[in-house]
Amino acid sequence: MTCYPGTLNQELIPRAEDYSLLTDLYQLTMAACYTGEGVEQQRASFELFVRKLPEDFGYLIAMGLAQALEYLEKFRFTSTHIEALRSTGIFAHAPKRFWSLLESGSFSGDVWAVPEGTAVFANQPLLRVEAPLWQAQLVETYLLNTLNYQTLIATRAARMRDVAGERANLLEFGTRRAFSPQGALWAARAALAAGFDATSNVLAALQLGEKPSGTMAHALVMALTATEGSEDQAFAAFQQYFPGATLLIDTYDTIAAAERLALKVNSGKMKLTGVRLDSGDLVTLSKKVRSLLPGVSIVASGDLDEQEILSLKNSGAEIDSYGVGTKLVTGKPVNGVYKLVEINGIPVMKESSGKMTYPGRKQIFRSSVAGKVKTDCLGLADESNLGGLPLLQLFMQAGKRMQPPENLATIRQRTAASVASLPEQTRYLENPISMQMELSEKLHKLTEETKKKPALVSG
Repeated sequence: MTCYPGTLNQELIPRAEDYSLLTDLYQLTMAACYTGEGVEQQRASFELFVRKLPEDFGYLIAMGLAQALEYLEKFRFTSTHIEALRSTGIFAHAPKRFWSLLESGSFSGDVWAVPEGTAVFANQPLLRVEAPLWQAQLVETYLLNTLNYQTLIATRAARMRDVAGERANLLEFGTRRAFSPQGALWAARAALAAGFDATSNVLAALQLGEKPSGTMAHALVMALTATEGSEDQAFAAFQQYFPGATLLIDTYDTIAAAERLALKVNSGKMKLTGVRLDSGDLVTLSKKVRSLLPGVSIVASGDLDEQEILSLKNSGAEIDSYGVGTKLVTGKPVNGVYKLVEINGIPVMKESSGKMTYPGRKQIFRSSVAGKVKTDCLGLADESNLGGLPLLQLFMQAGKRMQPPENLATIRQRTAASVASLPEQTRYLENPISMQMELSEKLHKLTEETKKKPALVSG
């Protein structure tokens, strides 16, 4: 393995100062080519959208904009970055101006986006970048990374909140199953912003101004049972240091543990606020535990997802809180793409089979009746007579933020309102009917005109 000179972080833990290098190589080689051809400063517009929703998803909840804007604010290349790139030898024939561009460059473009927590559908831009071509190109990878993943988690979380109802507590337990430490932080944030009540991820909770939440693991019960004599002593020891803590009661015999706890609660020897069930027939067990401990909150966990939560509810399970991990932070990907739609004022489009894009800078116009979404119209950004509410807002202009960061409570409220505004059939967990989007007359005309423009072929 060749090691290139420089002092770049080798721990493979992303640092904010290195984010400009957190990109695919071809973004840099294309930027170098643009520079050599003298077009690097031409104004370009790229839009980030999803061509097709994941299977059995009727909508998406846009998320990740906050981290995208933070990234763009800090976007720059240091001398260490440039030295490391030079040392690869890949850019030996790149124009000298490419290096000076990186040395002096920072993001100076505009960003239009739908606010986080907004429901969106296929072929609707979540975000548009308008910037010098080299900048708009280089930021593609990071923007897709954060918006694709957080949008997936937010959508799953919103679906779970939708089926669990307002009264149930939803706890994010996915850190150990997330695809990376960074992914775990983003997953916790997206889940909280989309309706979850708490996360067990201590770093994420504290950074977000939230209180972390959790219970205990089977290891504690087994360790203290082995060393102190019984499961009851393990429970008592934990509650000595954490009074009122939720106890995990399925390490050995769930019902036997609940019966012993009930005796202590009923005799006044113990105050118990919650128990957790992590395995077995959750419907039967929860009903039995409720009969034994009627005033105690029951938390269920163990590979839960939105379908399983709905099934538990429909079966009459006595569950107050759901701890969700693996199936929240993993699953079917959101395949967002980032495509050029305009360069130097010229609308462009991709015409590949199955991957066609619409040309020009666009806006989503959403019409609602009695609080319910009626229609969405995709039009050009300069149209103003289409009716409905324009969803994309200006968040950054000339590299400067135009709106203050939003707190999680605001985004959570928007998510709840967005989901509630959707037709019932769009919210189905299986075979949902997604919203049909209309095209404005001007966008349709521009699409047909752009298709007719012949590709230039040199002889």
